[in-house]
Amino acid sequence: MSLRPGVRFGFDEVRQAHVLLQPEGVQVLNETAAAVVRAGGDIAVLREEFDDVEAADILPICAQLDVRPGRTEPEPLKGQPGNPEPMPFGLLAELTYRCPLRCPYCSNSLELGTVELDTATWLRVLDEARALGVLQLHLSGGEPLARKDLSTITRHARDLGLYTNLVTSGIGLSAPRLDELVAAGLDHVQLSIQDSRVAEADAIAGIAAHERKLAIAKLVTDAGLPFSVNVVLHRHNVSRLAEIAQLAIDLGAQRLELAHTQYYGWGLLNRAALMPSREQIALADAAAAEIIAAHRDVEIVYVRPDYYDGVPKPCMNGWGSTQLVVDPGGQVLPCPAATVIPDLSPLSVLSDSLSFIWYHSEPFNRFRGTSWMREPCRSCPRREVDFGGCRCQAFQLTGDAAQTDPACALSPRHEAVTAAIASASPVPFTPRRR
Repeated sequence: MSLRPGVRFGFDEVRQAHVLLQPEGVQVLNETAAAVVRAGGDIAVLREEFDDVEAADILPICAQLDVRPGRTEPEPLKGQPGNPEPMPFGLLAELTYRCPLRCPYCSNSLELGTVELDTATWLRVLDEARALGVLQLHLSGGEPLARKDLSTITRHARDLGLYTNLVTSGIGLSAPRLDELVAAGLDHVQLSIQDSRVAEADAIAGIAAHERKLAIAKLVTDAGLPFSVNVVLHRHNVSRLAEIAQLAIDLGAQRLELAHTQYYGWGLLNRAALMPSREQIALADAAAAEIIAAHRDVEIVYVRPDYYDGVPKPCMNGWGSTQLVVDPGGQVLPCPAATVIPDLSPLSVLSDSLSFIWYHSEPFNRFRGTSWMREPCRSCPRREVDFGGCRCQAFQLTGDAAQTDPACALSPRHEAVTAAIASASPVPFTPRRR
């Protein structure tokens, strides 16, 4: 293979460009980069296509693309050419809100709907998503394995050329079920782990899940699937960050995401119980730096909590810019938490096309770009870096989604964040209801 495991090389008919599809991202390639990938970094092959090519000329591209010896040909991706910009890269398909776990940091809404799109509608949604430019499909929930048609949905996505990422607790994944998903073309599994220790992990999950998750990780690696581990960090496990990371690495994870709790849904309800102290954050920062330095062969992503930074996190890389979400009942959202904004009034795939919703609906255009911004965002040099922060967080903390995210030190409402940090305490949390 000329690319690292879990990466696919294809040609996107929608963008009329070669692309690299991978577990947590998409790279659109220019013709030079595409030629390097096709040639597997072979200078002799490249000299047949380009004049005066030297090894030094392609080293930066090879390093960026992780090209390995051996040629590769692009996989054709179905789609319709000619769509205008901006095009979405990713679709988060929240197939169901059903979940066997009761994690208190769950970002699902406190009021979980029970209506779910049927199989035929999801297949149509995937057709429309691919035609719109989507290249990456995150199969999520709740727990996507609760859907009996998961393999059918996965197979249709692969037939369209979409990169499929199963975001799962693992509960419900047996060897036969995994074989079925692999045969359907599943590209990647992202498994959540709550802690490194059995009792502590099971206490957060709300069921005896930890030992089962370890067995599930072995099933995935034995099947040869690219494998990531996701860990949500909070007051109750952050002191074991290094221990948790080592467990994920020992399980065979090629990618590890250590992300502090995002305070939406159940996470917001349990914020006081989950929020770590500043001392815990400092120790976690040091532990993360050490584990990253010690394991260069594993992609380790450490996501700091923006409550403590004075700089807000980017809002989905810009509201309505690269991603869209379809919830179990068919609502189409710019981000998973957007339903907290009461006047957003999202449209549904049951009544409108994805293309219309993406390009023309008020919910997607309300905070797209920068023209909607007020001061201090409007004149801030970071306005196209963090996009004013998170619109959902701004609403939750101020009651106004157009406000500067209070996580920003320049926000006139920054005290909402500092007060939340000050009020954090080891109080009991409320488990997520099924």
